Amino acid sequence: MKKNLALILLIIFALQTNTVSAQKQRDSQNILYFNPEVEPDLEEIKDPTNLAFFSAVSDHISLHKKSKMMKTETQMPFDTADPQTISDYASNNDADFVTVSKVKYFKVGLGKYVFSNQVVVSMKLFDKSGNLITESSYDTYRKNMRMLGSAENSIKIGTAGALKTILKNLKKLKSATEKEI
Repeated sequence: MKKNLALILLIIFALQTNTVSAQKQRDSQNILYFNPEVEPDLEEIKDPTNLAFFSAVSDHISLHKKSKMMKTETQMPFDTADPQTISDYASNNDADFVTVSKVKYFKVGLGKYVFSNQVVVSMKLFDKSGNLITESSYDTYRKNMRMLGSAENSIKIGTAGALKTILKNLKKLKSATEKEI
């Protein structure tokens, strides 16, 4: 009888521990990131741009323990993002938020393929229903007045700046909704 009671108590304790750990894991927010739209649309610059973009996102997410980054290898058009498609991706990937981004390189010079190292990183944040929550844009030339440096560093700086602006906007929206309640 004592063995059965001890076994039952052990099973109950194990089930409670699993439930608590599952609740702690779900307290984090899952954010799904699409590959950024790259302008100009050249295949040669898409892979390095994606690599630099997601490197910056993962660096930023690692600082915020409440968020979890999920990546999809598809690209969503920045200006015409479809709310239903966003909602479908969010539900299929168990995401709380979805981010659609765009990286625009400055064109410098007379040639077709001459670019500067300056970029404008734009981001839109959607909820899991496909509703636009906030958006931001970060121009590495106007904000930092960077003349030198690699395009990879400019993408990282622009991505970090756009993410900081989105977080500020979310805090403002959250405090505004709390005041209304």
